[in-house]
Amino acid sequence: MQQKRARLAQILRECGSVVVGYSGGVDSVFLAKVAVDTLGAANVLAVTGKSDSIASWMEDTAREVAASFGIPWLEVETREMDDPRYAANPSNRCYFCKDELWGRLAGVAAERGFRTVLDGSNADDVGDHRPGAVAAAEHAVRSPLLEAGLTKGDIRAWSRELGLPTWDQPAAPCLASRLPYGLAVTPGRLRQVERAELALRALGFRDFRVRHHGEVARLEVHPVELSRIAAHRAQIAAAVLDAGFSSVLLDLEGYRRGALNEGLAAVQLVQLGGAA
Repeated sequence: MQQKRARLAQILRECGSVVVGYSGGVDSVFLAKVAVDTLGAANVLAVTGKSDSIASWMEDTAREVAASFGIPWLEVETREMDDPRYAANPSNRCYFCKDELWGRLAGVAAERGFRTVLDGSNADDVGDHRPGAVAAAEHAVRSPLLEAGLTKGDIRAWSRELGLPTWDQPAAPCLASRLPYGLAVTPGRLRQVERAELALRALGFRDFRVRHHGEVARLEVHPVELSRIAAHRAQIAAAVLDAGFSSVLLDLEGYRRGALNEGLAAVQLVQLGGAA
């Protein structure tokens, strides 16, 4: 671990001055904090892309942590929703989103005199379906955490040591990841997902997804939290239906990474509420 820490500091010093793609998630918050500690605040700018696909609680986290830890922060509007290739929601949707994001951040870096744009990819991301990484490479974005060999576990442990409130925060990809490929990404559908997920967060659920299947919402809850569903069944059904879905289904396999890439044929479902 000491070698990884030393390597990360070396990479950051090589970068000189940096713009960090800063979503408010575990990895990007950690990277921004370590960059400030290593390079000084004058040489770091954490930039958050604001769009309909980013959950409001992630934007809030990004802002609050930056203010609490002295991380220079900027929010810029991104317009991936205006790109019909993104809106069509193909399996490489993330490429079009990240192409827009990294293009914006590269412009910010050039305008403000920062040398390098960074992302928060880590060693555990290798081998995953990541079309966004192609866009990052095309924009010469560096991934210091990945280059240093830091895993998600390493990052969480070090984040806790640094006192970052995100150290145990569940993964929180963009809201568009709740839509199966081929179902068009629209602001209305993203708002439905966010509204339903906000309701579940208010009930105390931490690691879950509300998947959008047109009229139907499919709820994935971490296996550890599945036992709590029965106690909140009526509240969950009411909240999700109120978000605009006609019915809500519970995925008995629970939340697991990569479920977006699964077909529905093998999914075990039970109906919680709504039309039969």
